[in-house]
Amino acid sequence: MVLGPAAGRLLIATGGLADPNFSRTVVLLLDHDSTGTLGVVLNRPTTLDVAEALPSWAGLVGPPPPVLFQGGPVGLDSALALATLAAVPVDPAATPVGWRGVVGTIGMIDLDAGAEDLGPALRELRVYAGYSGWGPGQLDEELAGGAWIIVESEPGDAFCADPDKLWSRVWRRQPGERAFVSTRPDDPTHN
Repeated sequence: MVLGPAAGRLLIATGGLADPNFSRTVVLLLDHDSTGTLGVVLNRPTTLDVAEALPSWAGLVGPPPPVLFQGGPVGLDSALALATLAAVPVDPAATPVGWRGVVGTIGMIDLDAGAEDLGPALRELRVYAGYSGWGPGQLDEELAGGAWIIVESEPGDAFCADPDKLWSRVWRRQPGERAFVSTRPDDPTHN
C-alpha cells in the first residue's frame, strides 16, 4: 500500500534526493493540505543550547542534551516546538491552551504561550529552528521522482534519544528489501 502525505506520517529521504538539506533525513509531517506541506526534520540536532534562544523553555527540553534541532531550511530565524502531553485528556476539549495535536499524543506547542503555564502539562519537548515546507504539488513531484518514501510514524520517532541513528532505524523497520537501505553508506562508492 502506498501512503500519501498526511499529518503524523514520516518522509524518509532516499538516495535519489539531491538536496543536501535533506540528505539522510526523517521529516515528521505536521500539516498537509491544498496550500502545501509543513514538517520538521527529526534527526538534525544543532550545537545551540535552547537556553541561548528560548531560556524560559530550556528546562522542559529533554534528551539528547537540550539543543535546538534544525527543522529544515525554511525560516531558520523562527522556532516551533513539538511536545507530548504528560496525560492524555479524556475530553479533547480539555487539551492545554497552546497545544495542537498532530498524531497520537504528539502535538505542536505555541512558544508564545508561557512555559510556566504549559510546561506542567508536557512530558517531552523539542524545539526546532526553521521548518521544512513544500508549496502545492511540490512534494508530489519529489515523491514521483523517488526522493522520498512516506511511512507511518511510531510513537518514539519524534523524540528519539539517538537522532543520528533515526534514519537507519526507520529504514530498518520497513518491509522486504527496503530494510536494506538502512545499511547504505553516506557515499555509496564506499560500499
